[in-house]
Amino acid sequence: MRKDVIRLALCALLFALCSPAEAQQPAKMPKIGFLSSGPVTRPWRASFQREFQKLGYVEGKNVNFIHRFADTNYDRLPALAEELVRLKVDVIITPGSNDTRAAKNATKTIPIVFLGAGSDPVVLGLVDSLARPGGNLTGVSNIASGLAGKRLELLKETIPKLSWVAVLWNPQNAGSTQVWKESQSQAKELGLQLHSMTVDSADQLESKFKDAVKAHSGALVVTAGALLAAIQTKIISLAAKYRMPAIAAGGEYVDNGGLMSYGPDRIEPYQRGAVMVDKILKGAKPADLPVEQPTKFELLINLKTAKTLGLTIPPVVLMRADKVIK
Repeated sequence: MRKDVIRLALCALLFALCSPAEAQQPAKMPKIGFLSSGPVTRPWRASFQREFQKLGYVEGKNVNFIHRFADTNYDRLPALAEELVRLKVDVIITPGSNDTRAAKNATKTIPIVFLGAGSDPVVLGLVDSLARPGGNLTGVSNIASGLAGKRLELLKETIPKLSWVAVLWNPQNAGSTQVWKESQSQAKELGLQLHSMTVDSADQLESKFKDAVKAHSGALVVTAGALLAAIQTKIISLAAKYRMPAIAAGGEYVDNGGLMSYGPDRIEPYQRGAVMVDKILKGAKPADLPVEQPTKFELLINLKTAKTLGLTIPPVVLMRADKVIK
């Protein structure tokens, strides 16, 4: 009897000693994979991480980030996506159409959250519908194709006598291709003719500008995409050299010396994407999280560039600008 009491006491003591130790075992730290066709320096990654930190996630403390960048080489994306899958990340974040497609092809189970993946993720075959994405994808669409007409309209308002517009797009980028198609139908409604400037490498750029000038293009639309973002400085320089007023999708174009930009607010997609990832880490399924669309849009105008081009921005356009660089 005494031995039984001692044995029970020892068991109780061991249980008391072991339980706290077990309770103190660190929880599994989630791993967030970033997959992008753009260069490592693209600002979207830092923007997402900043918004994610506001939700309480600190790198190295309660979350780890794993980055894979293709440096504008789309052919590398499938291998990079498969590498993230092998590393068993908990969520994959993608900023573009090609990135998202590569991630989708690499895994049917790991959640994927895209931040502006092309124009219409349904048309691109990334999700079943916006309300019910299905599968393992959800995110924020930048509805870029829906804005193609608005950019052409802004150019027409700025240059009333405009008749020919060049559109700079990359046929290797699914989102850029979709914007080009949308632009063609919208141009007809505005009485504009379009000149196609297809570029899939930086060394083609100046010859394409020369062709656009020969085609009597009086303005330029710059579509979004990893390659065009990577060579943005050169695009701005050549637009100035050939005195071609240009409008782009992203505000960085105007910040860096371009004339105009019109597109979704630059911060909103990262704020909403960060909330989605937080929900997924807490157990939500991507299929149950509707794809969101931007609610804020911004028009940026660089008056310094306008002056250099000898262009006067009409008051009706200036009044609508969210930011004017003087």
